[in-house]
Amino acid sequence: MASATTAPGNLVLPGSTARQSRTRLLRPILMLGGIVVVAVGAGYWWLQGGRYMNIDDSYVHASKLAISDDISGIVGEVDVKEGQHVNTGDVLLRLRDRQVRIALAGAKANLAETALTMEAMKHDYRRMLSDIATRQAQVDADQANFDRYANLVRSGGVTRVEYDDARFKLASDKAAAESLREQADVQLARLGGDANVDVKTTPQYLEAQARVEEQQRQLDHTVIRAPFSGTVTNVESTQPGMYLADATAAFGLVSDEHVWVEANPKETELTHVKVGDPVEITVDTFPGRVWHGTVQSIAPASASEFSVLPAQNSSGNWVKVVQRLPVRILVERPPGAPDLRAGMSVEADIDTGHVRHFSDLLP
Repeated sequence: MASATTAPGNLVLPGSTARQSRTRLLRPILMLGGIVVVAVGAGYWWLQGGRYMNIDDSYVHASKLAISDDISGIVGEVDVKEGQHVNTGDVLLRLRDRQVRIALAGAKANLAETALTMEAMKHDYRRMLSDIATRQAQVDADQANFDRYANLVRSGGVTRVEYDDARFKLASDKAAAESLREQADVQLARLGGDANVDVKTTPQYLEAQARVEEQQRQLDHTVIRAPFSGTVTNVESTQPGMYLADATAAFGLVSDEHVWVEANPKETELTHVKVGDPVEITVDTFPGRVWHGTVQSIAPASASEFSVLPAQNSSGNWVKVVQRLPVRILVERPPGAPDLRAGMSVEADIDTGHVRHFSDLLP
């Protein structure tokens, strides 16, 4: 049997030589294996890295409205309090309406008077036609007398004075008849050319009716209602007794139904983002809670395109700056979830569904 030779003073344990051989064999294998694991992990991370896009420049937005009216008046009642939740159609504010009610009563009286006037014009037109017929009969009688006098004046049966009287009377009655016809034509024109016209279709009646409707509209607008459900704010700025001019904001209303997240990613991050991509949303106010949503729209232009002083890219000292394009995310709000308030900071992770391939590395 072969024996291991050792230097003096060294102790050789049984099997140590075999373990040393295995160690020398495993060391390169482990080193190569570690490199392979790192390479595989890096490759997997690279393949999956282009799928998700994280955006921390995101905020909650909600539909908001400055409550105002298109009529002026003195505030009578404020029916809500600061921070109160209201539903669509709830009364927010009432203006004093006495002046508008008086104007509405006057408009209604004017409408009734217009209807009576138009009916009277129809009757007056028929009376004019009767007067014209009577005057025409008189003209016919005058014409007959004049014709007889014209024959008799030659033979001396009537005097020249009687003949002239008959001629002047005929001319006068003809002129009177013509005047009556002109008056009747004017009256008929006021009736729109139809003596039996429905009064409610005439321009005069429609104008008076429009005044009534306008006053009724103003009366309806003395009561301001919520156009959508939400929470009222800045209510204390409006008090009973103050004058509220038209188009002047009374207080604000923030919707609790139409809520969305607006993210502002860099243009270089939008390569694979598309409408309909699923999104996971976390809100700084509620750590650990996740909301789900979808990409609703991607802005057609960057924010700088709408700035008052857009960048002058043709200038000699132009510096390229990566632009940001707003992305609107529709948020799903399950029952019992905390309220999302406008302005809250949000982080959004968009799943683009894009998968990288090693072929993408090829030129």
